[in-house]
Amino acid sequence: MVVGELAHEKDVVIIGGGPGGYHAAIRAAQLGKKVTLIEKKELGGVCLNEGCIPSKVFTAAASRLNLFKDSHEMGIGDSLPNFDYQKLRSYQKKVIAQLQNGVKALIQANKIELLNGTGYFLSENRIGVEIEEHYEVLQFNQAIIATGSLPSKSLGIQPNGKTIFHSGMIPQISEIPKHLIVYGVNEIALEMGMAFQAFGSEVTILLEKEEFGYDSSIEKEIKRILKKKKIQVLRNVQLINAHSSNEELLVELNIQEEKISLNATHLLLLIPRIPNIKELGIEKIGVTLTDTGYIHVNKQCQTMVPTIYAIGDVTEGPALAVKAITQGKVAAEAIAGKHPEYDANYIPKIVHFQPPIASVGLTEEGARVEGIPVKVGKFPLASNGFATLLGKKDGFVKVISHLENETILGVHMMGEGAIEMISSGILSLEMVAREEDIKFPFYPHPSMNEGILEAMDSLNSEAIHLPPQKTQKKVTT
Repeated sequence: MVVGELAHEKDVVIIGGGPGGYHAAIRAAQLGKKVTLIEKKELGGVCLNEGCIPSKVFTAAASRLNLFKDSHEMGIGDSLPNFDYQKLRSYQKKVIAQLQNGVKALIQANKIELLNGTGYFLSENRIGVEIEEHYEVLQFNQAIIATGSLPSKSLGIQPNGKTIFHSGMIPQISEIPKHLIVYGVNEIALEMGMAFQAFGSEVTILLEKEEFGYDSSIEKEIKRILKKKKIQVLRNVQLINAHSSNEELLVELNIQEEKISLNATHLLLLIPRIPNIKELGIEKIGVTLTDTGYIHVNKQCQTMVPTIYAIGDVTEGPALAVKAITQGKVAAEAIAGKHPEYDANYIPKIVHFQPPIASVGLTEEGARVEGIPVKVGKFPLASNGFATLLGKKDGFVKVISHLENETILGVHMMGEGAIEMISSGILSLEMVAREEDIKFPFYPHPSMNEGILEAMDSLNSEAIHLPPQKTQKKVTT
């Protein structure tokens, strides 16, 4: 930058137009701030363009395929439906474009200035922006870093977009794999494994650990369903290498110090992601990092530099859009003079599995580790009337309650509607609800929601649609 170069004065500048960035921009504009949003690619970030939305198009299609297969007892269909994968990919692109246009319209409606370029910090109150061949300097009152994350390269295996993919390349899988190997433990591994199995692929899932990281009851049910779907799972695996030749893929593994090789057609790497902060220049202006390499922020998402905030994947915690969205609103409100706080205690874990999985709060195993005395209530959806008539009897609702004061500590669900119903569990935890608070309201009949009430009743062996229990399960120190 030339000394004395003219700087354009801005109120709030946000670098990154993903879920966190554009939510922060809109909330700040709603609160009377003049906002400039810098995005070098497409609005919506990884979530809209590479991850959440593209992958859920696949899981939604798989769900409909399976629903059709399971509907013959209702008199619907006597043969399998025709499935056109290329048409699904066209639909996927259409959905992404529609949502992108929706975000753009919201940006315009809120009078937010959008700069399509690359931004980086020059000082505590200046940002340089490269816009194609053009260069600008912005002087700001406050700035928000919302640049997301990138796949790490720790495995040493380079995705080629043909046979080897990382999670951000899911929309680029141009054909149904004959044999898909999925490496990783996050929710995308389960989602894509189930989706492509429904599409006709042979699927193998490789886990670095023994389990997927859920409550023991969910782990048990995942294992049963994957076995039923003939999806092979190899556990405690270290991926060594992958070689492509003659449209064949050779994947080398180490399982308990034994080296083996698998033949496949496609490999999906769900590798850890790292903060996308390398090119921001924050190390020069006093923005500090945690020991794990994330930007250090307080409960208002403010960094050690008072004029600069950070949200989403660049901060510690799960790389989830729901986290970025919440942090974006918190940062914008703090900038506007309000007093919000970000609390990560009750971020739900969801998987668009078949059936869906949703979990929040303390698990049964977590209670044991922490030495918290709890009661455990569990209600199988096979005993729910609405689940039975839908033919969706797989799954359950499980509730963890404090043994002494009866506060709700955790809610874990697996079954039809679980992702929508988990909001009741989140509210219960946030409001420090007791058992009586959840049992008091009316639950529509017939509905899947009745599973929550019966799980609550089962905490004290009072579930109507379960046979009498001899003893109530408790977890103590």
